Amino acid sequence: MKCPFCNETDTRVLDSRAARDAATVRRRRQCTACSDRFTTMEKIEEEPLVVIKRDGRRELFDASKILKGLLLAGRKRNIPLARWEEVVENLEQELRSNYIREVPTDRIGDLILACLRDIDEVAYVRFASVFRQFPDVEAFMIALETMLSEKKAAASSRTGRAHSELK
Repeated sequence: MKCPFCNETDTRVLDSRAARDAATVRRRRQCTACSDRFTTMEKIEEEPLVVIKRDGRRELFDASKILKGLLLAGRKRNIPLARWEEVVENLEQELRSNYIREVPTDRIGDLILACLRDIDEVAYVRFASVFRQFPDVEAFMIALETMLSEKKAAASSRTGRAHSELK
């Protein structure tokens, strides 16, 4: 590692520890020539994740774009930024563990919608209206009715389980 003060390449590691995210190692180093100390961060070099757009274009995965979309969908809702960041972090982790290097945007959108359904229904509807690109109000209404019927079915199955547990 090159010393940032004198450009000497001979340095020694004084201390190593995991950073807060546990995916990075923080190293305290000392230059053998000038004795100055400095800190370096070591991180695993990940393969780039490429997103396949609907028109066939490919671009690098950008978590900030997803966060921006979630913030717009959840605008004026009482959802903390940390929750959205957690969704994005979990999404990226899911994509990296299940896809080699390329993932279609439709898969990303479906994963986001699955998370949003549990977080906030209004944010879900807002995100779905942009992601699904409904051609008209009727298609939008069909999607809303589907969501409501799924919600009712889930509620009735929970009620049924609660009754059977009481018996």
